[in-house]
Amino acid sequence: MILSDLPFQAGQRVEIIILAEEHPKAEISKKLRDLFEETQLLPEVQDITEAEIAAEIAAYRRGE
Repeated sequence: MILSDLPFQAGQRVEIIILAEEHPKAEISKKLRDLFEETQLLPEVQDITEAEIAAEIAAYRRGE
């Protein structure tokens, strides 16, 4: 890595920190929304009723 035209004297000690770019929350949220939309378009999901969803949630909460 070559750095030039910096406001330091030749030989002056400096500290350089390199950080990996993290995924912003907005990007993660978009990916999750896209996944939900894609999942909801699956043919096998189209036939699930609200009652079946509620029953599945209730069973999960009961530990089944």
